[in-house]
Amino acid sequence: MTMTLWTAATPNGWKISIMLEELKEAGVTLPDFKVSTVNLLEGEQFSEEFTAVNPNQKIPALVHDGKSIMESGAILQYLGETFPSDLLPLDERKWNVLAWLFWQVANLGPVFGNKLSYTRYMEDVDETLKSHPLERFNKEALRLLSVLSNKLSDNPYICGENFTIADIASYPWVRGWKWSKIDITGFPNVVKWVERVRARPGVDRGLKYGISEEEVDGWTKETKAKYAKLGASMASNEKLRTNQ
Repeated sequence: MTMTLWTAATPNGWKISIMLEELKEAGVTLPDFKVSTVNLLEGEQFSEEFTAVNPNQKIPALVHDGKSIMESGAILQYLGETFPSDLLPLDERKWNVLAWLFWQVANLGPVFGNKLSYTRYMEDVDETLKSHPLERFNKEALRLLSVLSNKLSDNPYICGENFTIADIASYPWVRGWKWSKIDITGFPNVVKWVERVRARPGVDRGLKYGISEEEVDGWTKETKAKYAKLGASMASNEKLRTNQ
């Protein structure tokens, strides 16, 4: 049965496109799948069509075999269990991988996302009011990087010798450290891990979903302006919804 990925070129969106490409690299035969790009700037995530797929109106979402799955972490777990590979071992090692997947979902993603929002997008917030959240989220981001660095001290990947969905979940957020202004250079293990993950062919292809090949590792001024506009729109309190 055909599979449909609803996504956009964001860290959470790239998690799933990388996963699909890494499954191919692992030799898994996937069903034919369609990629439906959601234009976040135009508000397509609030459309009736997308809301029917994901009631929470956030990308990504996956439709497969009559099921609609929302939330990037749940989609990674679903794909890992539905199409078995070393990306999610199904023996006792699974619980270590899932713990680090949820660590990303509950910690790394929200903290990096909040730091990014206050750094780049909160145009309608007075600068004096930003100082506390900027300091708080930056310090917590550095603490999380130290946790990640310690985990990588004896392993090439987060859960050991094998690349897993734990790496897939964390990488898209950490790779954008310059955009969020979270300095990873004080953590050599993390820097080497970022380089190691980026060199993977599946990751390379997955990062190209929704963005031109020339801009995968460096945006033009126009693209930076587009993302800044998108981020400002999504971060503005005036645009926040209290219902659907």
